[in-house]
Amino acid sequence: MAGHSNTVRGLVYSMDGRFIVSASCDTTVRIWAVGSKVCQRKLEGHTGEVNCIAYSPRGDQVASGSDDKTIRLWDPATGICCQILSGHEDAFLCVAYSPQGNQIVSGSDDFSVRLWNVATGVCSRIFGSHSDKVWSIAFSPHGDQVASASWDKTIRLWDVKSGACRHILEGHTDKANGAVYSPKGDQIFSTSHDGTVRVWDVQSGTCRHTLTGHGNAVLCVAYSPNGDMVASGSGDKTVRLWDVSVGGSRHISSGHSNVVMDVKCSPNGNLIASCSVDGTIRLWDVESGTCLRTLSGHSGAIFSIAFSPQGNQLGSGSSDNTVQLWDVDAGTCRLSLTGHTDEVKDIAYSPQGDRVASASQDETIRLCDAETGKLIGTLSGHTDGVMCVAYSPDGSLIATGSMDRTVRLWNVGTMTRISILKGHHGCVNDVVFSPGGKELASASSDGTVRLRSVETGDYLLKLTGHGGAVTRVAYSPKGDLLVSGSGDRTIRLWDVASGLCRTVVQNFQGHVYGVTWIDANCLATGCQDGSVMKWLVIKEGGHHLIQPCWIATNGTLNVIGTSIQGVVFAPSNIQLLKQRGANTSMPSQVRQI
Repeated sequence: MAGHSNTVRGLVYSMDGRFIVSASCDTTVRIWAVGSKVCQRKLEGHTGEVNCIAYSPRGDQVASGSDDKTIRLWDPATGICCQILSGHEDAFLCVAYSPQGNQIVSGSDDFSVRLWNVATGVCSRIFGSHSDKVWSIAFSPHGDQVASASWDKTIRLWDVKSGACRHILEGHTDKANGAVYSPKGDQIFSTSHDGTVRVWDVQSGTCRHTLTGHGNAVLCVAYSPNGDMVASGSGDKTVRLWDVSVGGSRHISSGHSNVVMDVKCSPNGNLIASCSVDGTIRLWDVESGTCLRTLSGHSGAIFSIAFSPQGNQLGSGSSDNTVQLWDVDAGTCRLSLTGHTDEVKDIAYSPQGDRVASASQDETIRLCDAETGKLIGTLSGHTDGVMCVAYSPDGSLIATGSMDRTVRLWNVGTMTRISILKGHHGCVNDVVFSPGGKELASASSDGTVRLRSVETGDYLLKLTGHGGAVTRVAYSPKGDLLVSGSGDRTIRLWDVASGLCRTVVQNFQGHVYGVTWIDANCLATGCQDGSVMKWLVIKEGGHHLIQPCWIATNGTLNVIGTSIQGVVFAPSNIQLLKQRGANTSMPSQVRQI
């Protein structure tokens, strides 16, 4: 959900889960409808960055704390500011409502914790002070206690009625960033710059467990409403789910353990398939990013995959010199096609789905019957390994690209070569026909994408800008845009008519080996770091934005290029992530996982 013009620093769900409220450095608060992801209301009035946000348990009020040293209480239905609370000597960093909704507690850059009466707006108590800024605050489920986490490395437990400090929880070796009570109120989970999550007994003030696994500062923590999970977000760009009963990490998405070589979307747009050097194929739900199935059977790295036009089959090519054809629903291998004498680099189904073409390092292309696996014919002529193969939309032509730096066009009916297209100064890694079949795009290790006329072979455009080998290229469904992935750790979006680069997404953690369109508004990528990612393509005026929807890696959820500075569970146990610190290639945004 994009709309803020600066970093998003706080998120909260409404009690019924229908709305999300966000706080931003742009000095505004926004209310979003979860279903439509549309901004319903923009709350303005703060004169400084808004650092924190809280929703009243009654559902009738929102509190926001700011660098302007005030808390504003808003009516979410009208957007009117009902009350302004002031008293802290420095910025408000955190705010929380009591379970009854009649009190608010706040923490500040002035090292203090204050209690406020919601009805009157009066500060009713100033608790004893920390020795550094108070970064997180929370009421116990019964409302009789407050926990404050501070950069002085401690968490302090305060008695609401007397104001006395019941316990000082010590053990973190660096700044404490967050504290959250369990639903029963008997435990507190705290996070720290020391990279750990600690579990504390509220009654005794002792540390029960220290949870390790994050590779950087742990910046935020949230308890699920049903009490069986805790989510923590870190500067290592991951979110981890912890099983409360055993104190162990619970994986969110199980991803590839090695380089992702290719990604493809099913014809109905519901599945993304990815293949990897780890020898597996994984099928992902497009909307949620959940791994639905893992296909295993090859004895080597898998370089390419392709869905049949009907979507019920999936083909794969491997370093084990074979092509395997899979039943998508059953997750089983139907056929294993042998015959190549070297690695199979790419495969393609004919538009009718009755044939499979495979390109190999053995310098040949083999055409087989997709139902029986019987060899129909072999295309020979390349003088080095064949890296890629594609059918024209009408199925009459095949295009291939090779390490010999040429693109070749073949007549499927006669099994003969039509033309040899030269011009690239490096290996041709990918070829793809435009949706109308009149153009052919080729991606090369020379760092360029070239567009040619299929009829004449003439060059139409040469797309330059990548700083490394271009590994994959794909036309949008309408054929007006082209996306390319590269060894320079970027993807680029190109306007086909003009050849202009519309946008660049940077900060991938390795070569981008797979790119595919899900539909006219969504992309998927596969990366050297083993990640698979879904992207949203947004056109605003004459510009295009590419924003991440989800990313699945080996056991974690990552946000590229940014620390995870806040996590909060929806009432239905769905997580929401927020980022702090805008990425150079992505605007600050709220993301629902």
